[in-house]
Amino acid sequence: MLRSLYSGISGLRANQTMMDVVGNNIANVNTTGFKASNTVFQDTLSQLVQGASAPSAGRGGTNPSQIGLGVRVAAITTNFNPGAAQSTGRGADLMIQGDGFFVERLNGQNVYTRNGALGFDANGRLVGPDGGILQGWMADTNGNINVNGAVTDLSIPIASTIQPQATSTVQLSGNLPADGSLTTSPQTSVDVYDAQGKARSLNATFTRTSATTWDITMTDGTATSTGTLTFAADGSAPNPASMTVGGVAVDLSNLTGYSGLSTLAVAKADGAEAGTLQGFMFGADGVVTGTFSNGQTKALGQLAMATFANPNGLIKGGASGYLASSNSGLVQLGTPGSGSRGALAVGALEMSNVDLAAEFTNLIVAQRGFQANSRIITAGDEILQDLVNIKR
Repeated sequence: MLRSLYSGISGLRANQTMMDVVGNNIANVNTTGFKASNTVFQDTLSQLVQGASAPSAGRGGTNPSQIGLGVRVAAITTNFNPGAAQSTGRGADLMIQGDGFFVERLNGQNVYTRNGALGFDANGRLVGPDGGILQGWMADTNGNINVNGAVTDLSIPIASTIQPQATSTVQLSGNLPADGSLTTSPQTSVDVYDAQGKARSLNATFTRTSATTWDITMTDGTATSTGTLTFAADGSAPNPASMTVGGVAVDLSNLTGYSGLSTLAVAKADGAEAGTLQGFMFGADGVVTGTFSNGQTKALGQLAMATFANPNGLIKGGASGYLASSNSGLVQLGTPGSGSRGALAVGALEMSNVDLAAEFTNLIVAQRGFQANSRIITAGDEILQDLVNIKR
């Protein structure tokens, strides 16, 4: 039989595989996080017709003569170039801007994906579209995250609370009028909290006694402190710089004693009552921060991101997920934005990186390749028919 028949058959098979790959790429043109594949061909073993000979004194050397025996698919590679961003405005949609994969636990194994369309299950766990549970590091009760520990399921405890903070410092600011009457008594107040989050009002009253001195009375309803505040001749450098009432340090260092202004106010105060979780948001570094009803914020956890030495060695596991293989290298876990890992874009998803123009061109190439190889088989058949007709 003619060798060209078998070469043509191998060409049909190879180009059919290319058609399958191109068809899958086009089918996934709108799949979130999908990565297109490319087909690589190589020739098969060649038959040696004439070997090479070395040159001699009276004759030059000759090259080998070989006849190829067809083609085969050498590899189907994955193009991991990033896709375009699709803005969704949804707070739980995340896009990786660079290298890396989200880590999901699905049916007892880790799955790696670029699809960041996240949601929640009935237990408050972050899950992907296929139900894979997002992996990362949960924060402790103080909001601290140990990224050197083992990864675990990430969840948003909807009914969680934040413990109250006792007020330790209150800072006053503004100006006490140096040209006011001796009965001038600017005052201000602020809510402060004890260790159980119970609020009480701290009142501060200043009574002018001279151009540079003021009597101070501070009370929080249970404790009272008094003193005298003295300014330098130019209205600066208040002394004392702080007072304490009911265990709360009141900072007076930002007060001034100039003429014409009365602007006493509370600049800031720490402490807060207990609060319940009202919402959450993702950061570019993967940190999930909760916002509470008392105005406080606290880290709840952080997403883990995986990288591999050879991403092309990953196995496609379906549902836009990948599995580690013996040639992908060990998984390297870290935080978004660290090392070679990309930061996160919140409110966006990564579109498929399929280039339709290139895929339609590859479709034509595969079709013409298939037609050409089928023509080889037809021509070989005609030659065999001529051989059969010789006997007639």
